[in-house]
Amino acid sequence: MKKSLPIFIALLCVNLTFSQNIFKRTLKLMGSRFEITVVANDSTEANNYIDLAVGEITRIEKLISSWDPASQTSEINRNAGIKPVKIDKELYNLIGRCFEISKLTDGAFDISFASMDKIWKFDGSMTEIPSEEATKQSVTKVGYQNTILDPENVTVFLKLEGMKIGFGGIGKGYAADKAKKLLMEKGVISGIINASGDMNTWGKQPNGEFWKVAITNPMDKNKAFALLPLKDNAVVTSGNYEKYVTFNDIRYTHIIDPRTGYPATGIISATVFPPKAEIADALATSIFVMGKDVGVDFINQLPKIECIVIDEKGEIFTSENIEIETLKK
Repeated sequence: MKKSLPIFIALLCVNLTFSQNIFKRTLKLMGSRFEITVVANDSTEANNYIDLAVGEITRIEKLISSWDPASQTSEINRNAGIKPVKIDKELYNLIGRCFEISKLTDGAFDISFASMDKIWKFDGSMTEIPSEEATKQSVTKVGYQNTILDPENVTVFLKLEGMKIGFGGIGKGYAADKAKKLLMEKGVISGIINASGDMNTWGKQPNGEFWKVAITNPMDKNKAFALLPLKDNAVVTSGNYEKYVTFNDIRYTHIIDPRTGYPATGIISATVFPPKAEIADALATSIFVMGKDVGVDFINQLPKIECIVIDEKGEIFTSENIEIETLKK
């Protein structure tokens, strides 16, 4: 449904000689590239902290993975149309928040998108647009409304046989949030969890400055047009510059509208800056599906959340209260 694009946002940090320093580790988790950064006194302390973050992210993966047949998510999917499944409270609450986001975005974000038939191909093999009937049929099992959440028994029931849920559009952001929370509780004063571009930050660099990201126009990836400080918040970018098809001079992105089965058009990238990475993932995808005008207006109605949208012409649109430092050309 979406792909986070770390090329659009480049982390800017300065490691000067202060009492503490910046330490990083890059590794593969949840099938993606994670970069964990902490500010610590020495490498031993930093590695201990990073190990804690890795353990937490691994725990989250086991909880939400739809690829692991032993996970509770897989159990929910196996019993679609059959019976409710009792799950851990943490997973139940995460699913509940996903459904709240689905309602808020009028279904532009929907974790049951995992039920969608993959009729659109973005590997160069497509020679024509799928038929209207095939496209309509591809989303017949999609729809968060067809899920019953029972808070008393902590169960989830997918009403339609063949229906599935998946956390591809929110899982890495949630893992980043949980790893950040754990490290803060353990006394890490500053750091970054970067989950393939789904970034969550806290604290300041050793030089006293906030972490910053450079926002790059995908029409000219060699140049950043602005800097934005990250003040204990997250940033996520959704983009279509890598995976898309073009028919009749219209670019169709790999980000699919779960309500219609048709790919989104008109936007090249959408970057969202909220307090948590979890919601950033979902909102960046939703903006793509909604379109730039509706999407930016939607973000303007949400407190403490900002966005930058770049359309297919390379024009830049921002939410009302965003604070960016425009760079000289």
